Amino acid sequence: MSKNLWQGAWRGRQPDGDIHKRARNVITPSGGIVRGKFPSRKNGRMVHHEGLLELEAIYLFEASANIVRYREQPLTLHYPDGAKLRRYTPDFELVLTTGEIVLIEVKPVSSLGHDDVQHKLNCVAEHMRRSKMPFVILTDEVIRQEPRLSNLRWVYHRARRIPPSPDAMTVAINKIRHCLPISIAKATAMLRTTCIDPFSQLIALSDIDPCSLLLAGHLRCALDQPISLETLIELNTEADNGWFCIAQEQGF
Repeated sequence: MSKNLWQGAWRGRQPDGDIHKRARNVITPSGGIVRGKFPSRKNGRMVHHEGLLELEAIYLFEASANIVRYREQPLTLHYPDGAKLRRYTPDFELVLTTGEIVLIEVKPVSSLGHDDVQHKLNCVAEHMRRSKMPFVILTDEVIRQEPRLSNLRWVYHRARRIPPSPDAMTVAINKIRHCLPISIAKATAMLRTTCIDPFSQLIALSDIDPCSLLLAGHLRCALDQPISLETLIELNTEADNGWFCIAQEQGF
């Protein structure tokens, strides 16, 4: 498994992320799969996706404060299937805040009903277990939970493309802390000022928005109702373990 820890930053039209070569490239497109690229802020580069379900999974990865980075089709491994040795390429590799690496397979529930698909994934999961490599199958039932998915899209597209610095976010949190819980609209209005941080450096809080603080894991809000500017946000504590979980048993 890849052990690389990479860093990336999005700078307008000039992304500065890791140079990633996918372990498997699709040469001849087949079926009705929608393939494309997603401008990942966490990775500082365009991330390939194969199908809308993978694209929707990417929104979860981007919004989860428990996930530091991720890569698509990161490696190809070999697993035993009876007397045969077969190849498998996971859809994604996640790096968690704990440093743990998790391999991800994105698969519709309908596909799991096929005996050949289920057999393959059972063999892969058993190989991962023996190799002590965390492996999670994310289905459409998990990824497409509503209104969670739509809410995360809403937050992601309203957050600034270039995340604020940690110091700037600390100043912003301290400015609104005494008012929490507060609506997204009111928090946005409060941050449209200029403040001086403890190091006497001017920070333009207008460059910081509540949605960026949500994505960074500093704030949280309920995701079981459609989100709006009137949605209340509150401080996210360490005990909260993030503002939502994708696979809680795996720590993200």
